[in-house]
Amino acid sequence: MSPIRVLIADDHRLFRQGLRQICETVGRLEIVGEAENGEEAVALARRLRPDVVLMDIRMPVMDGVEATRRITESVPSARIIILTMYRQDQYVFEAIKAGARGYLLKDIDEQELVEAVRAVHRGEALIDPGLATRLLEEFRRLSQSVPEVEELTPGEMDVLRLVAQGLDNKSIAERLSLSERTVTNRLSEIYQKLHVANRTQAALLALRRGWATLEENHEGDYHKGHEGHS
Repeated sequence: MSPIRVLIADDHRLFRQGLRQICETVGRLEIVGEAENGEEAVALARRLRPDVVLMDIRMPVMDGVEATRRITESVPSARIIILTMYRQDQYVFEAIKAGARGYLLKDIDEQELVEAVRAVHRGEALIDPGLATRLLEEFRRLSQSVPEVEELTPGEMDVLRLVAQGLDNKSIAERLSLSERTVTNRLSEIYQKLHVANRTQAALLALRRGWATLEENHEGDYHKGHEGHS
């Protein structure tokens, strides 16, 4: 079995050396690179394609959360573990939203670290036990606070579908035999009902939920998608 390829990102050289020694001697893991800031971590991850990245939160140039977000987008196969001294919830939520698969405190012992790397490489997600309950509570609170999306009228859906296809108000008015003022008014209603601020956000929401496509849509797609919304 090939060794797990690990990239270390931390701005403290002695800590990086300690991680390298633990990984290579205790875990028999292969260290493919070291980065001293987030920007360097992103560049190395794109070039070296590691299996796992051990990522510090607070680093110069680019922090670990932003580096995690960029690596997740450009190297989706890399599994990222956040290692930090901080228990503040904001770091947990931001790191998880950015794509981190593990969040561990730096005071864990050597064997716990090695097992964490192996577990994340297997596809598991790891959260420090002292933070797991608060993390679940926060995600539950956020899910309960999301406003309900109101159902659009057929006329509003016609406008939204064309917005998703990239048409401007004048083209939509011509396509639907409406005045531009009517299109503008319908868009205002759409924004309010969908809780979005502009046409780009409205189009993305419609595409994400399957109410519209970039091409001509079939009647009833919105209602079918809306019925599946909870």
